[in-house]
Amino acid sequence: MSDKHDAGGVTTTGHVWDDDLGDFTNQPPKWWMLGLTASAIWCVVYFLYYPSFPISSAHGFFKGIAGWTAIAEMDADTTIVDEVRGKYEAKLKGMTPAAILADSELTEYVTRSGKVLFGDNCAACHGTNGVGAADAQGFIAPILRDDDWLYGGKIGDIYTSISAGRQGVMIAHKDVLSAAEIDTLANAVAAGKPTSTPLFTEKGCVVCHGPDGKGLAAMGSANLTDSIWRFDGSVEGIKRTITYGVNAGPDARVAVMPSFTAAGKLSDTEIKKLAVYVYKFGGGQADAPAAPAAPVSAPAAK
Repeated sequence: MSDKHDAGGVTTTGHVWDDDLGDFTNQPPKWWMLGLTASAIWCVVYFLYYPSFPISSAHGFFKGIAGWTAIAEMDADTTIVDEVRGKYEAKLKGMTPAAILADSELTEYVTRSGKVLFGDNCAACHGTNGVGAADAQGFIAPILRDDDWLYGGKIGDIYTSISAGRQGVMIAHKDVLSAAEIDTLANAVAAGKPTSTPLFTEKGCVVCHGPDGKGLAAMGSANLTDSIWRFDGSVEGIKRTITYGVNAGPDARVAVMPSFTAAGKLSDTEIKKLAVYVYKFGGGQADAPAAPAAPVSAPAAK
């Protein structure tokens, strides 16, 4: 055992374990020492080159020999981005949302910008990418990816909704209709056949929802025939909506789209970007084509 662990003349630290295991004083490999030295030098250079240690409450901190700051780097990057965006932003100020859609390059830029604005301002209610967000009573805000629009889905309509806001005006009918009448109407609406009961006309529902029950975009009234529901579409849910209305009291449904122009929430350019972005989800409605010009009659021969 002693022969196997013989130090062989190499100097030890004097530490011995189990009577035959010694602690040598060999130096680390040269490559390892070079790496350690280079690392130490790099730490010192880095420490002096960039902002590092505090100096005093009066002088702040050591700012580094390079004078670098994260804010300065961000400002430089922002300047580059602003230069790229500048040509597009300048054009947007004088254009309508419809004109933006007619320019494919500008539409691409606006759609990308609008995605960020949507996430910051709209996704909380309308859900990520406009898929809607619901609670136990129905959607908190409408889905924006389908072709069902309360106030119209043309690009100008969408712009107006974002800019001026919208607010539902369904009145409460608890003091106008009996419980039996509300039940009859709710069952007809739930079946998608609101006009199947004379009550629909007799009680004035046609004024807001139209004679066919398909709603009026000018009033933001719902289409009662398509089985697409802003709130709970069950008979009991519909009865509640008829009974207490929308935005008509503490028990009413709440349907308020805030104005993003009010209080300077968004600039007009940002609202245009949002309108185009929402329209490009795919559910936007195209403007009706212009009517062809009437043919001009040939002048009579003299």
